[in-house]
Amino acid sequence: NPHVYLDTVLMLGSIAATHGDERWLFAAGAMAASLLWFTALGFGARYLGRWLRTPRSWRILDAVIAVVMVTIAISLVLPVLGG
Repeated sequence: NPHVYLDTVLMLGSIAATHGDERWLFAAGAMAASLLWFTALGFGARYLGRWLRTPRSWRILDAVIAVVMVTIAISLVLPVLGG
């Protein structure tokens, strides 16, 4: 996944560089947050797997995602249209 390199090296590296001598603390915090996020993601997937076994649950999840995407799209278009 090329985004992993962009996020890790370019984005986090650029942000860490703005923290001067404390850039190593920033890096440690970013690594701890990443470890926590991916651990929670794995356990969350395992926990939600019970409910995501049926086609109906996937349709509901798809509908929720569609609503979120439409909401984001509208929120991006409204400022351009002057709303």
